[in-house]
Amino acid sequence: MRIGVIATVLAMMGGATQAGTVDQSIRPLSRTAQDIEVSRSAVSLVSVVAPQNSLRPNLRPAVVQTPETLISTATQSGFEDWIEDFRPRALRQGISADVFDRAFSGVQYDAAVIRRDRNQSEFTKTIWDYLDSAASDARVNNGKAALRKHGSLLNRIETQYGVDKDVVVAIWGLESAYGTFRGSNAVIGSLATLAYDARRSDFFEEQLIEALKILQSGDVRLVNFKGSWAGAMGHTQFIPTSYQSLAVDFDGDGKRDIWSDDPADALASTANYLAKNGWAKGMPWGVEVRIPQGFDYTLANRDILRMPSDWAKIGIVDLDGKEVPDHGSASVLLPAGAKGAAFLIFKNFDVIETYNTADAYVIGVGHLSDRITGAGPIRSDWPREDRALTFDERKEMQRLLTAKGFDTKKIDGKIGPLTINAVRAFQQSIGDIPDGYASLNILKKLR
Repeated sequence: MRIGVIATVLAMMGGATQAGTVDQSIRPLSRTAQDIEVSRSAVSLVSVVAPQNSLRPNLRPAVVQTPETLISTATQSGFEDWIEDFRPRALRQGISADVFDRAFSGVQYDAAVIRRDRNQSEFTKTIWDYLDSAASDARVNNGKAALRKHGSLLNRIETQYGVDKDVVVAIWGLESAYGTFRGSNAVIGSLATLAYDARRSDFFEEQLIEALKILQSGDVRLVNFKGSWAGAMGHTQFIPTSYQSLAVDFDGDGKRDIWSDDPADALASTANYLAKNGWAKGMPWGVEVRIPQGFDYTLANRDILRMPSDWAKIGIVDLDGKEVPDHGSASVLLPAGAKGAAFLIFKNFDVIETYNTADAYVIGVGHLSDRITGAGPIRSDWPREDRALTFDERKEMQRLLTAKGFDTKKIDGKIGPLTINAVRAFQQSIGDIPDGYASLNILKKLR
């Protein structure tokens, strides 16, 4: 996924579990900022490619499953023909024949990679289930231990890049469970399989070319060139293009080694990524707040920015009843509608969002970083009686909204700003709280 993908498919789907005190990698997948709808309520874990002008480490473009995309007619013979056709293109882009031939020696078409790629759109988690895992006791405790163990290194990284060390550690925790699940797939094999697959061949061929350049540079040996099934690499799961743009040699050994057991280069690269995207040191990602009775829920909009002192004038304060400090302009985020937790979110929320645009991931990183530094759990209740909508139910909701005059513009099963606005308009039309929460209850009312 863009800069990063989780190390295992289960984690990618947000379904990680703990085994004793060892926690799994857990992250929702990414999407485009403008064109792809990602749920601000029941979060859909769907991966897509980033905008061209973004530094985001996105993995791939959006996938809408159809019967055709679920059928694979690929064969090893066809894969070998594709490699033969790809070789001159790679050499024209500066890859030496020796590097290419060594990299592709013994490479096989991996049907398991395609199965994992095909099965993503159906997987969803409610945000509270996701956060229960993202900020589990095991992950918090392991994060505190990582902060202590690597304190000197993290202090140097924080000083050099101006990015709060606890946020770097939180990303590390979500991406690879603090380096324990960095991925075991051969990067060349995974990317070649995905490049051969017709649906996103251009994107993955670009990643494959950059992977070969990384190998050619000597930053990593072929035997160690491992990652997730989708080609994301190292402690914090960079894809090749993001690695080329943003990875750094922090330990000064002449290599940008994000695969090593020593996490120095990987953690510094993550800090560099956030810094390049505008991180403001010391600013919170967000603050949990209390919403007053009678609140105009149409104000819970990412485009409506006010200083916390101005929000306080209409009764939005922290959970202790105090005015949130004026860290900067903020918007109100209600990831589970009026019945769930509410947050004032700041610029650093947007910066984490460049790493992965799903709200659940951003809140997960921010909340885990808070917990690692001693804060308590989210205090507000969640509507735990709800469940996430399935992919088919999300498309049904969009069809019904559009048919009733609340145009979602797309029927793609991705609940994002356009669909949320349509839900909000429908709620207003029937006298419900217009919080834009795309719940099963709303679907039932539409039916």
